[in-house]
Amino acid sequence: MTDSILKLSGVSKSYPGAADGAELPILSDVSLELAPGESLAIIGPSGSGKSTLLNIIGTLDRPSSGKVYLEGSDITALDELALAEVRNRQIGFIFQSHHLLPQCSVLENVLVPTLASKDKTRRAGAPGRARKLLERVGLGARVDHRPGQLSGGERQRTAVVRALINQPSLLLADEPTGALDRASAENLAELLVQLNREEGVTLIVVTHALDLARHMKRRVELRSGRLVDLA
Repeated sequence: MTDSILKLSGVSKSYPGAADGAELPILSDVSLELAPGESLAIIGPSGSGKSTLLNIIGTLDRPSSGKVYLEGSDITALDELALAEVRNRQIGFIFQSHHLLPQCSVLENVLVPTLASKDKTRRAGAPGRARKLLERVGLGARVDHRPGQLSGGERQRTAVVRALINQPSLLLADEPTGALDRASAENLAELLVQLNREEGVTLIVVTHALDLARHMKRRVELRSGRLVDLA
């Protein structure tokens, strides 16, 4: 397990279903292992459980059964306070909607995750890291702009930098190109791959977009609640 950054062992998830109380199975005995720095695309039709799986990996939801290990630790055994710390320090999130604060500048939005950090040294160095990352993604001249002054692609690149600001070991992206035009989507896909390599962060992307999935080193599909490796 020490060679894996992420390991899922027999993860299943069900939700209350019909009025008769029957459970609705979403995930069934999902097992997965990722090495540090690997990139993975999870594809599948709408309703197949892709976002549910990503939420379990990201500690936003708990499995009905099974274990999730992050950097060797069983995170399914942690309480909510400890999980919040894991999310802040070890996991970065990118969603289809950027969720930027409209009243804040690009730089201020990027720095939001650092506000909860207990590490004073990390907080002190965050503005410099933020500016370097924003420069890296082509937003160096936009640090004082508000989200409403940015294009869709620029807003999503800001969200990518925000997800990376705390130097997470795991970056989770849920349909990150879903709201972008084709050119912006391709640019974001290339950026995610470059940052995956340069930052050494393990990347998991949930997507309907096969063009985005092809950028990842490994691809799996959710079928009937189970993961199937693709060539």
